[in-house]
Amino acid sequence: MSDDSTPGRKPRVTDDEILDVLRASDDPVLSTAEVTEQLPIKRSATYKRLNALREDGRLIGKEIGGRNTVWWVSDDTTRS
Repeated sequence: MSDDSTPGRKPRVTDDEILDVLRASDDPVLSTAEVTEQLPIKRSATYKRLNALREDGRLIGKEIGGRNTVWWVSDDTTRS
């Protein structure tokens, strides 16, 4: 997702900044809303970015009912 050759607007938040929010948490999982609270982007943009990180294998997400998803860092993702 952080590929500079991708057309469109440059993200205001990097993938590593998103992952760092999850890594820095004392909780084992965070909801989309909890991640959004710590980033300067809207919930819909946060969800799209989290989903892209899941597709890349860098995050794991689990829908827990309705429109609620919790996220955690994949064991395969190393710290930057």
